[in-house]
Amino acid sequence: MKEGPDIARIAALIGDPARANILGALMSGKALTATELAAEAGVTVQTASAHLAKLEAGGLTHARKSGRHKYISLSGPEVAGVLEALMGLAAGQGHLRTRTGPRDDALREARVCYNHLAGARGIAMYDAMLGNGYLREAEDKVSLTEAGAAFVTEFGIDLVSLQKTRTVLCRSCLDWSARRTHLSGSLGRAMLARMEALGWAKRSGKSRAVTFTPKGRAAFDARFATPA
Repeated sequence: MKEGPDIARIAALIGDPARANILGALMSGKALTATELAAEAGVTVQTASAHLAKLEAGGLTHARKSGRHKYISLSGPEVAGVLEALMGLAAGQGHLRTRTGPRDDALREARVCYNHLAGARGIAMYDAMLGNGYLREAEDKVSLTEAGAAFVTEFGIDLVSLQKTRTVLCRSCLDWSARRTHLSGSLGRAMLARMEALGWAKRSGKSRAVTFTPKGRAAFDARFATPA
């Protein structure tokens, strides 16, 4: 490809194993330090810093300073979407680095994908909102309907505030574990935050897994029931 976007440069940045691990860690949506990311990548802090400099120069990450520490995050949802799609492609082709185990089951059930809900429960929420007419798909885009606005407001989402931000309200994201759609955008993040505020679910401190309590599962299933 002699003209157009330089996908080879982006692919090279992601393709290094240490940088891939760093980017995967940042998919949690949390801003992490170089020391924390070095541990995730299995490299020294000095090596991690060199990788982070390349990622930031390539526009994949963003760093901000707070006090004595510098915190790194993904530069935006577009990067998270690309990473999630690549994870799906790798999983679909059987390119897995380790044998599956309990942690993999937990991640498939529910996990954080750049601050919104992914996994089986993320897909179930999207399917229910689409099936009940709360979301509308058209021309590869997803939008909130009038009925959907009433639904999420009743759920406790401050929709007016979300609509005032520059972030896209609704965005579809391809789930790597099932290669089906879940909801991202500012609404997707707000929905997960609301579930956490209600005590339905809690993020794991050791992985991207999201654990639902028994009451949370029951409440989720009732709220996001797919029409018969």
